[in-house]
Amino acid sequence: MQQLWGHIEHSGGFVSSKQKDNLLDGTSVTVRTDSTQGMSVQGKAASDEKTEKDSKRILIVDDEQDIVTITSKLLKISGYEVIIANDGQEGLEKAKTEKPDLIVLDLMLPKINGYKVCGLLKKDTRYAKTPVILFTAKARAEDIELGKKVGADAYITKPFEPEVLLSKIEELTGQ
Repeated sequence: MQQLWGHIEHSGGFVSSKQKDNLLDGTSVTVRTDSTQGMSVQGKAASDEKTEKDSKRILIVDDEQDIVTITSKLLKISGYEVIIANDGQEGLEKAKTEKPDLIVLDLMLPKINGYKVCGLLKKDTRYAKTPVILFTAKARAEDIELGKKVGADAYITKPFEPEVLLSKIEELTGQ
C-alpha cells in the first residue's frame, strides 16, 4: 500500500486514509490526482486476499498511465493478476494471446478504439464469452448504447469508484 501511495504522491496526487483495527480491513483511502479527480478505495485484510494460484487474470487496456497504474495496483491489492496494454491493437493481441478472465477496456485508444476492439472480440467465438467492461470518460447515452451494441458486458465511467469496479469484476468473473 505504501508503494501505491508513494507513486500517487510522486505523480502530484494526494492520499488520505482512515485505518481501522484489523490491518487494512475497512480502511478508507481517498486518492486525488489530475486524471482520477478523486477516488475512494476500500482495503481488505491480508487474510482476505486471494492467493495468486486462484486469482483471475484481468487485462487493462488504457493509454492513460495514471489510470493504468492506479487501476492495476487496486486489482493487484485485491488479488487479481494484471495484464496491461496501452493501445487498442496491443489490447486485441493480448486478449488473444494471454486469454484473460476479464477485460477492462478504455474507449478512446490509439490505433484501434475500444468499441472496435470489443466488437472484434465479441464476434470471434473463441473470445466472445470473455467479459468486457468499457471503462471511459464518455458518459452520454449514445456512448453507452453503442457499448451495448458491440457486446460490452458493463460500462463504467471515469472518474470511478473502486468499489463499483471491483464489484462488477467479481460479478462478471463469478467470484
